[in-house]
Amino acid sequence: MIKDIKGLHHVTSMAADASENNAFFTNVLGLRRVKKTVNFDAPEVYHLYYGDEIGTPGSVMTYFPFGQMPSGRRGTGEVGITEFAVPTGALTYWQDRLTAAGVAGLEKSEAFGEARLSFDGPDGDSFALVESDARGRTPWTGGDVPEEYGILGFRGARFRLNDAAATGELLNFMGYQKADTSGDLTRYVIEGGNAADTIDIEAIPSAKSATQGAGSVHHIAFAVEDRARQLEVRKALLDTGYQVTPVIDRDYFWAIYFRTPGGILFEVATNEPGFDRDEDTAHLGQALKLPTRYEPYRNQIEGLLPAIGN
Repeated sequence: MIKDIKGLHHVTSMAADASENNAFFTNVLGLRRVKKTVNFDAPEVYHLYYGDEIGTPGSVMTYFPFGQMPSGRRGTGEVGITEFAVPTGALTYWQDRLTAAGVAGLEKSEAFGEARLSFDGPDGDSFALVESDARGRTPWTGGDVPEEYGILGFRGARFRLNDAAATGELLNFMGYQKADTSGDLTRYVIEGGNAADTIDIEAIPSAKSATQGAGSVHHIAFAVEDRARQLEVRKALLDTGYQVTPVIDRDYFWAIYFRTPGGILFEVATNEPGFDRDEDTAHLGQALKLPTRYEPYRNQIEGLLPAIGN
């Protein structure tokens, strides 16, 4: 069993419009844009990161806004819902705020004893706010969301799969333990990590497979402390038969990727070096930061990228 996974690191999705995406996460959800950079494989496309004040692992939602990208189709083989933690008692505030902002899909419910508010993102993304203990986390307070209601980071994520068994075994191998079941949902929790420590699997045997597009999660990343532990995790996965990429330098973390039995792309990312490696904390996310290999083409790249506001 792997013992180095510390919960979630980040979740990366796709969008159709960069400006709309930026406005939703900063103005509506009140998160901080902690990095404005580009897709390493398509530098004409932004890679935008949103989170708490410093982009703490377990708080960061990231997006590739591929302009005018067709919408994805919901189904199985994907991260179906990305779940944010908010303080206990905050859901009434959020229901009023999201209603005033014209956000679609609002629905209050409960799962595993936790009150939750589901809602849709601009591209039909599926999200939920879940009332949770703070566990030492504090929200970004640079916007207009009061601290007592602010998003603390991730609570976890819900996978939608035709067959839950194989992915459940993988999560067990990664250090997650089966904690509870409720109908078609099975909850897995990792001990001793960060507060973004929960994965729920929803088994939907007869549903069609998802098709990726705007509003789809591209991959979900799990956190390890450093590169040494990442290499240990990589070896353990390879020894178990998973096809794992070499370590890739993503400037703000190192990453490895592999595909799960259920079809979801997993990443294992390091907590080091962090988003302040090329910007001081006070100015995170303000300037366009480019990978070194693209810096000679800055003028051309900036000419291709749309304006997205502060």
